[in-house]
Amino acid sequence: MQPDISVVVPMKNEAPNVEELYRELTAALEAYGRPYEIVAIDDGSTDDTFDRLARLQASDVRLRVIRFRRNFGQTAAFAAGFAHARGRYIVTMDGDRQNDPRDIAAMVTLLEKHPADIIAGWRKNRKDKFFSRRLPSMVANLIISQATGVNLHDYGCSLKVFRAEVVKPMKLYGEMHRFLPAIASEFGVTTVETVVNHRARQHGTSKYGISRTIRVILDLLTVKFLISYRTRPVQIFGLWGLLMGLLGSVILAWLVYVRLTTTQGIADRPILLFGILLIFTGVQLVTLGLLAEMQARTYHESQDKPTYVIREIRQSEPRYVSGMPGTPGKPGTPGMAADDEARVNIKRFN
Repeated sequence: MQPDISVVVPMKNEAPNVEELYRELTAALEAYGRPYEIVAIDDGSTDDTFDRLARLQASDVRLRVIRFRRNFGQTAAFAAGFAHARGRYIVTMDGDRQNDPRDIAAMVTLLEKHPADIIAGWRKNRKDKFFSRRLPSMVANLIISQATGVNLHDYGCSLKVFRAEVVKPMKLYGEMHRFLPAIASEFGVTTVETVVNHRARQHGTSKYGISRTIRVILDLLTVKFLISYRTRPVQIFGLWGLLMGLLGSVILAWLVYVRLTTTQGIADRPILLFGILLIFTGVQLVTLGLLAEMQARTYHESQDKPTYVIREIRQSEPRYVSGMPGTPGKPGTPGMAADDEARVNIKRFN
């Protein structure tokens, strides 16, 4: 039986949490009463995380274990989980037991009842240290929300529920797993946020600290560019190029005016070099934008990749009635359609 729900759990050196997390997940999902699978990804653990997962998997076919050859990071682990998940709904969560599996049922139900594609968890009462974890997270959430236009209280919460057709086509790199709602918004995906339970870590140590903030900021720049200018890069590079070229031209024009109308020299003025620099930089940016535009077109056309995403198509298929004036007797041939026998065909796209 194909599972309705796939729970994707990346783990790295979480040996003390493996059995208890498995028990909590199976208890919560069995109580929900829907077919499910658990996809655990061992992200290059150096302890016995994989051995414990393997023992559990040997006794439960609903548990699937993916083992990386080395540590590739949480984003790569989620990407592998998405690729191997078979459920209609894909749940993501951390392997440190700070996310509560009992929230999964309510989130899946909310996704089914609400016209949304992603349900994002919000750790409103977060059980982490304020200065080292919560404060940087609050600042990051504000910056990400403003930059992407997708306003969420908690981008860092791994507990989310996705429709499989939304998340499976995504290509993830770097630290982009936290930006999934923002990346998906480019395709018209709707995200709803709901408060979830958050628990203090009982075993092990966090694999992430304040040092990852720089990586998140760099990935945010990439996400912002992909959301706003992926199919029209010349509009960002060309805009700045034209502005810099215009400013450089104004500076040089003013210097020419000064030289022609006065006896002042301009050769030793730093602003002359500044104006020339602006013009050359502007030309380079415009050229870079045109090259990026050509690459974007090559990318979409070589893969026959459209620049749009269709949710569904609704159209009427007329039925032709034999014996009507001007209507051929053979089905499927052109003729006069009976209006009251037209039927609606709905084609949905994943």
